[in-house]
Amino acid sequence: MRPFDYERATDVAQAVTLVAERPEARFLGGGTNLVDLVRRGVETPDRLIDVTGLPLTEVEATQDGGVRVGAVVTNADLAHHPLVRSHYPLLSQAVLAGASGQLRTMATVGGNLLQRTRCPYFTDLTMACNKRVPGSGCAAREGFTRYAAVLGTSEQCIAAHASDMAVALAALDARVELTSAHRVREVAVTDLYRLPGETPHLETVVSRGELITAVVLPPPPRGLSRYRKVRDRASYAFALVSVAAVLGVEDGRVTILRLGLGGIAPKPWRAAAAETLLVGSEPTDEAFSAAIDLELVDAKPLPGNAFKIDLTRRTVVAVLRRLRDEAVTT
Repeated sequence: MRPFDYERATDVAQAVTLVAERPEARFLGGGTNLVDLVRRGVETPDRLIDVTGLPLTEVEATQDGGVRVGAVVTNADLAHHPLVRSHYPLLSQAVLAGASGQLRTMATVGGNLLQRTRCPYFTDLTMACNKRVPGSGCAAREGFTRYAAVLGTSEQCIAAHASDMAVALAALDARVELTSAHRVREVAVTDLYRLPGETPHLETVVSRGELITAVVLPPPPRGLSRYRKVRDRASYAFALVSVAAVLGVEDGRVTILRLGLGGIAPKPWRAAAAETLLVGSEPTDEAFSAAIDLELVDAKPLPGNAFKIDLTRRTVVAVLRRLRDEAVTT
């Protein structure tokens, strides 16, 4: 392991200054992703700035009826917080579907959103990876692709994003607060991430020295919600496909639909085409299936992950069917 300096920041201004002044410096939250990458030699920081002592540990109601979540709130505290469980059950379900209980007590909200891909070719230094070494190639394309993305990929990278939390936040129209030495800005969760294109090593719009300081949730949407994760084993496994859905039905028509998809793209995927098609239509299984088929029309699966197309369709239909049936009986 490459030697590095370690400092514990006492306030946000100090933290962003310490990282901004050294190009190889990194923020350190719970370390559940970064520490593994440092051990493997994928990340080689020369300075780690511990942000877990910053005053960003609160989950608070906002004046407009939403919720503001500090960036160093742990995943476990977020999932079990009364405001989240009562107003955003979708988010609680998604967080509890991720990792293990032990990891959730360490991992932070900001770190979860910025975790890097779990593509095995990214973490294996003997393999070509454009995300790790730009221009080196993508060994994954000719390798094991079961967990690879099918939407939003490029010839340079097919790695899927791993966060369950981010998929739920995308469906809830959450925004991320970014703080630097010069400004505070907000971006939508769906705009936080870049698609790989020709530059897969540029994964987010976060600039050097910017720190995620909060996630801001708008007032909870009307309708019922659910998160479903399909994976190879019951726990501590990344999604093959995941669905975060909010559905409202009135007078036999879909009035509200929010649909986030995980496991199939390099970022949490907001299914805008499917939402547009379904709002105003009858909530039938056939309509659900047609909507997700439209969303997947540009998918580019490989032989090892072509099953994700049908799995996504069936999972979306199953989740929306359950929400529809619950809405009818309530």
